[in-house]
Amino acid sequence: MSTLAHAMMTAARSADSGLAGPGEIDRYPYTEPPAGEQAALRAWGGTDSDLGRAGRRGTAGRGRGLHGQLVQQLGQMIVSGDLGADRPLVPEEIGQRFEVSRTVVRESLRVLEAKGLVSARPNVGTRVRPVSDWNLLDPDIIEWRAFGPQRDDQRRELTELRWTIEPLAARLAAGHGREDIQQRLGDMIEIMGHATGQGDTITFSRADGEFHALLVQAAGNRMLEHLSGIVSAALHVSGGPVMGCDRPGEASLGHHARIVEALASGDATGAEAAMRQLLVGHPDVERVVPAPREH
Repeated sequence: MSTLAHAMMTAARSADSGLAGPGEIDRYPYTEPPAGEQAALRAWGGTDSDLGRAGRRGTAGRGRGLHGQLVQQLGQMIVSGDLGADRPLVPEEIGQRFEVSRTVVRESLRVLEAKGLVSARPNVGTRVRPVSDWNLLDPDIIEWRAFGPQRDDQRRELTELRWTIEPLAARLAAGHGREDIQQRLGDMIEIMGHATGQGDTITFSRADGEFHALLVQAAGNRMLEHLSGIVSAALHVSGGPVMGCDRPGEASLGHHARIVEALASGDATGAEAAMRQLLVGHPDVERVVPAPREH
């Protein structure tokens, strides 16, 4: 086994043991809060039943600072519909219920505003915005929707997005001859092969996500490269196999290998066809697959 494969499989086992995991990466590296704010955020109480459900959300906020935890709580509540469109968010009330400072509340609301979830206007205050205003490509919103009541819609939309992006990326990548990326793609296939033999679905999923992100980067299109993070998020949030690589096995490995072979030979049509064949490996994809392109 290569050093890369060994390192990746070791990292996956560490994550599975609880040392780290999907959704637990601190995306909000704020400075440490004052000593008086070290206690964990408490669930909203009071008479509003929808606010009182905050404490029963997922554990993705563990290990984050107070800003990140509050962003997580409020974001999940908005995306789930607990806090509906045009609902006013009063900073003083939020601070009291979560026992955090006005600074923490203010910075958290700014993060949510940047994601399109809330808006703040003079003489109006801060209010929840409708879904049509949300930045649906934001990684946090992708995660929150995937674990909320919009899970099915999220999966369908990401599947359709992936079907649009990846066959085109494979076609474009074949024309660029990036040997360095082709080598890394081959490494990912090696890792997936070892993971399949050991029944290690976590490592397979991670290597698979890296494979698809690398492929989009190899297309040489900066707009598509920007979208590679979204493709990885789709795989990551859904657990990998759900989004098209069905179940780890020889068939899936064969499709990945054919993509790399087509890239190495500059066969754009073959690379695109191999990617489409790979994506058809799951029923969720079959419902949105268009007719094959004629060349």
